[in-house]
Amino acid sequence: MNAPADWHDLIAELDRWALAGRCIALWLRDDDAVAPSDQFERLIDLTERHAVPVLLATIPFLAEQALARRLEGAPLLFPCQHGIRHENHAPASQKKSEVGDHRPAEVVLADIAQGWQRLHELFGPRALPVFVPPWNRIDPAIARALPEIGLTGLSCFRKFSLGTPAGPVLVNSDLDLIDWHGGRIGRNPEELLAEMLALLIQRRNQAKTRTTFGLLLHHRDHDATCWSFLDTLLGRIARHPAVEFVSPATLFARPADLE
Repeated sequence: MNAPADWHDLIAELDRWALAGRCIALWLRDDDAVAPSDQFERLIDLTERHAVPVLLATIPFLAEQALARRLEGAPLLFPCQHGIRHENHAPASQKKSEVGDHRPAEVVLADIAQGWQRLHELFGPRALPVFVPPWNRIDPAIARALPEIGLTGLSCFRKFSLGTPAGPVLVNSDLDLIDWHGGRIGRNPEELLAEMLALLIQRRNQAKTRTTFGLLLHHRDHDATCWSFLDTLLGRIARHPAVEFVSPATLFARPADLE
């Protein structure tokens, strides 16, 4: 359990980063996109007010043409591939997974390739060659083979590692705004701040001068608590010298030299 934290604590930690000449490459990932909605419009409004880009993880075979049309007027949203159909293939005794080791790897990769083709049909060159596995779970062997089918980037959650330099550029998300087990509601802001603060302190004590920090969103499930926290966070840190809002197009195109 992390110690309680407030906005003052977070800004003080960012000040320490700036004083040490360190930089946080902050980025946003939003999962489960399929169609325009009021919630989706709220996400677009947030990106425009704070001038922050978002990696939009889109489910290929559930995504609607209307989403592609709406994205034509939303340049700060970068669509990428979120699984295939967001279907669970794991047995009931295991955690959910669509692209785990529960089916032959060649079958899974063929399905992923079909999903990537579908994304190209929807978004054309706007689709980033980045794969986001549903539930943030993917068999490492499948993950390492993603570049073979044109997917050169991968994003999971915090501690996921490929364990080898081979494979796609891996940039994980770090902070999930939703309490999935407590009713699919927005997490307590003090709890989120404490977790973010603990992670930043840990990374400041590591060797690299730059680190990525990814916020994990699910606009379809956001409640007022989620939106309020996100809006306040972005507003408070946008102009801090230790923080840079990074475009997913840049983040996944560069070598994996950030934490």
